[in-house]
Amino acid sequence: MLTGTAAAHYAGPGLMLSFVLGGIASGLVGLCYAELAAMMPVAGSSYAYARVTFGALPAWIVGWDLVLEFALAAATVAVGWSGYAQSLMADAGFKLPAALAAAPGEGGVVNLPAAGIVLALTALLIAGNRGASRVNAALVALKVAIILAFVGIGAAHVRPELWSPLVPPNEGAFGAFGWSGIFRGAGVVFFAYVGFETIATAMAETRNPQRDAPIGIIGALIVTSVLYIAVAGVLTGLVPYRELAVPDPIAKAIDTTGLAGLALAIKVGALLGLTTATLTALYGQARIFYAMARDRMLPDLFASVHPQRRTPWASQGLIGLATALVAALVPIDVLGELVSIGTLLAFGLVCATVLILRRREPDRPRPFRVPGGAVVPVLGILACISLMASLPGDTWLRLAAWLALGLAIWFGYGRRRMRNGPDRVIRAGDNQ
Repeated sequence: MLTGTAAAHYAGPGLMLSFVLGGIASGLVGLCYAELAAMMPVAGSSYAYARVTFGALPAWIVGWDLVLEFALAAATVAVGWSGYAQSLMADAGFKLPAALAAAPGEGGVVNLPAAGIVLALTALLIAGNRGASRVNAALVALKVAIILAFVGIGAAHVRPELWSPLVPPNEGAFGAFGWSGIFRGAGVVFFAYVGFETIATAMAETRNPQRDAPIGIIGALIVTSVLYIAVAGVLTGLVPYRELAVPDPIAKAIDTTGLAGLALAIKVGALLGLTTATLTALYGQARIFYAMARDRMLPDLFASVHPQRRTPWASQGLIGLATALVAALVPIDVLGELVSIGTLLAFGLVCATVLILRRREPDRPRPFRVPGGAVVPVLGILACISLMASLPGDTWLRLAAWLALGLAIWFGYGRRRMRNGPDRVIRAGDNQ
């Protein structure tokens, strides 16, 4: 998916270093998330943390920004899912009409498979968390097995000469390879680390959030970082990096091995892995809208829970429909960079929240405390700012336009609605 784009346009074989940088930044942020999630095991994640720390308007901005992180992440992954699905269909001798296979600007009119998988997973989530959780757990286990197979078997076919030079020389512009390309590549693929925040968004639904938050967040980051770096190494060792600008880079790479049976298994595994990523992002976004509606920033409909299935059906349904539309019509590179910059903004604010709460409420119970005092949160903020600065200017313009739209909605609707209802304060131990 975006690993191929980042390698082809920015980092080359140095994509491995980009994932190292992304993993370090995510680790710093993940420690901050673990402290906050253990303190405030509530639905809404960084939105909820901003609500109690900064107040209503900053919380709205964070919540609005998180739409980029979760809903657009789901759309981005769904477009990648479409690429792998079409690769499998091509292997079987079936090809979708070009008009239905890609977004405008990519040779098509609508990306039908991308929209279809989003709608199907939305229906599964509305049907009930238990069924979705079982499906997700099974798919995650299969995904990890397939990734390990790709790394293990692909490593035997790697051509080391494709890794030289590890950092291709810069081509005269910032981000066009060289070390600036490594940083831009890290900014682009950073969205791959979005999943760990979903653990924090769902803390209210766990049995022992004070224990589960640090273990889940930090453990997930360690495992995913190692896997991402290994996949990047094998990927750029199988295919010349300039040929990886496709939505299904792993499929392209595994085809070079000549092992038809393995290629089929890897493609199926990649497809299932992207299914879990889409499911996770859709789940997280609905919980954030649910939390915002409870705070009267959104209509009460978004806080409604199905009486039998106990799911936020309205939030889930709206997010699913909007995400399907975006996945059908927006190119993957535009989506991916927006997800990354939105994620980095939210992550930087989370690190700042840790610093502010430690100063404002030093005696508040903290079942997990980030080691090193203020060092980790400050480094986390600096890492997020650095990676944001590496992204293209047009991505910043899109972020500014999105935040401006959010502010217009706040002043036109959200602020007035909050004034007409009770203010809700989140405290330690509140898991509602």
